[in-house]
Amino acid sequence: MELFLIIAVCSLITFGIRLIPFVLLRGREIPGFISYLGRYLPPAIMAVLIIYCLRSVSFTESPYGVPELLCVALCALLQIRMKNTILSIAAATAAYMVLIRLL
Repeated sequence: MELFLIIAVCSLITFGIRLIPFVLLRGREIPGFISYLGRYLPPAIMAVLIIYCLRSVSFTESPYGVPELLCVALCALLQIRMKNTILSIAAATAAYMVLIRLL
């Protein structure tokens, strides 16, 4: 029962936090700062995540980061072409698993 209550409280807090902007901005124009963040923050976060994922890749030892770089390129290409995030991530992950076994 305690675990259920913990999950319920966490769920309610998460829902409430996500609901607050809709309640506060209902019927109003979105502030310029929020629009700015909505436009530039997602690509910035993606860049940080790519750097974080590639931080431990050794480009001086075999396989010289080839699987990682190929899969980053595959993910980017699929996302640009298909605009399907799940497909991009799943295909790049599958390709990475195959490449690290082959190289």
